[in-house]
Amino acid sequence: MTTTTPKPPSPPNQRSYLHRVVLAYGVGMLFFLTLAALWYGAEVFLLLFACALFAILLYELSRRMAARLAVRRGIALTVIAAALAALIGGGSWALAPQIAEQATELGSVVPESIERLRAAVARNAFLHSILSDLPSADAIRKQLTALAPNAGLVFSGVLGALGNVVIILCVGLYFAAQPAVYISGFLKLIPQQRRPRVREVLDTIGDTLARWLVGKLVSMIVVGVATAIGLWLLGVPLAMVLGLIAGLLDFIPYIGPLMAGVPAVLIAFSDSPQLGLYTILLFLGIQTVEGYLLSPLIESRSVALPPALTIATQVLCGALFGLAGVALATPLAAVLAVLVTMLYVQDVLHDSATPPGDA
Repeated sequence: MTTTTPKPPSPPNQRSYLHRVVLAYGVGMLFFLTLAALWYGAEVFLLLFACALFAILLYELSRRMAARLAVRRGIALTVIAAALAALIGGGSWALAPQIAEQATELGSVVPESIERLRAAVARNAFLHSILSDLPSADAIRKQLTALAPNAGLVFSGVLGALGNVVIILCVGLYFAAQPAVYISGFLKLIPQQRRPRVREVLDTIGDTLARWLVGKLVSMIVVGVATAIGLWLLGVPLAMVLGLIAGLLDFIPYIGPLMAGVPAVLIAFSDSPQLGLYTILLFLGIQTVEGYLLSPLIESRSVALPPALTIATQVLCGALFGLAGVALATPLAAVLAVLVTMLYVQDVLHDSATPPGDA
């Protein structure tokens, strides 16, 4: 029995083989370096993503204003930026002292409310076993005190949080003013034959996020105002700051309303069980209206993500990136849905699926 020895590849084939090997190793190394950069620079990545979200919101609002008023988009963007600056400046001058005072009071009222609730149900063995797992008032005060230093995305402390806000405002405004410059610069890094497809993907992502952000902004304003007015009519203390918290946390689907309702219900229960029950009914009513009226309108014009996927993304991003990951989980999931649909389902599987937001 004779065996044949394989012939060594010819020099051109050998060069082609080595080229493919080097290319495969290079792509793998680039992939792992990208993962490492995202992992160790997650805070910077989330901050830049927040800047991009704010830029998309400004661009969409200015585009709609320019189309409605028949003016240039730059003029519309200037008007929106001036109105935003006046709103922030005027609101800070008029409401900041009251909100700061109520927020300080909230930090002491919530622990006291838990202690009163614990004492009120101490006679019931079942409820006592449940409430025994709640943290003590001193532990809650320490957590509330430590919340501000950990609120920033990149920096620490109150100055860090304010620095993040300034960065988001400034960078978002620059992005919104000249988006074509940054998109063209990014496309130069893509091979020429793939640039039209990448631009199409970027346009779809931008349209999806713009629709979602505009609808979410309307939802946040409605929820915040309705909560503040409802709590004020019920006579719940700190109605303004609780309404502000409810409006801001409404940016986070499913988890945000639960986080916003806990302090309001605790404060109401510390006054009377009847007021606590009315407060629960108020939050249930507001969330029912949002869930069955506002959210379907938003999803019909943006992206309809399954609730289980949204919550799973929030849990995963929260475990990896903390509170900032939870806040940005839904738009990140929307971006991922567009990328998977267009780059994998359509381009690789050749399935004519409709990207989220284009239905």
